[in-house]
Amino acid sequence: MHRRAVLALAAAVVVSAGAGAAFFGASASAENVTHEALSGAVLASDAGLFVVDIRRPEEWKQTGVIKGARLVTDEGPEAFLKAVQGQMKPGQKLALICRSGNRTGRAAGQLAGLLDAPIVDVTGGMLRVLGEGYRPVPPSRDMGCQAC
Repeated sequence: MHRRAVLALAAAVVVSAGAGAAFFGASASAENVTHEALSGAVLASDAGLFVVDIRRPEEWKQTGVIKGARLVTDEGPEAFLKAVQGQMKPGQKLALICRSGNRTGRAAGQLAGLLDAPIVDVTGGMLRVLGEGYRPVPPSRDMGCQAC
């Protein structure tokens, strides 16, 4: 009997994983999505990256942000695309960062089929970047923070 319960649970997990992928529209393992543990210094200085922090304003204020990042709250793919429209330079990769990497995983999956650009899901998010010693800057209006 125990074996049947384990098999049923495994089947339920597989079905829910498939439903989750269908709900978010695209898988975060799409061809144009990579998962990279980029340092704060690279995120702040690499001109080939368009860095977008999708945390909430209170999170930006609490920890600071990557220098030069665009600040856009995670409100769905259409709102996101509208907020960054025309700001990415040709050939730039879109680097998404959040607190721990959970939100960026979902966002990358949602954006994968909508953007014809490489998307970098920053592994470990700001928690990892700060833990490695990066010194963030305060959020500002010119970065997109209207509540700052």
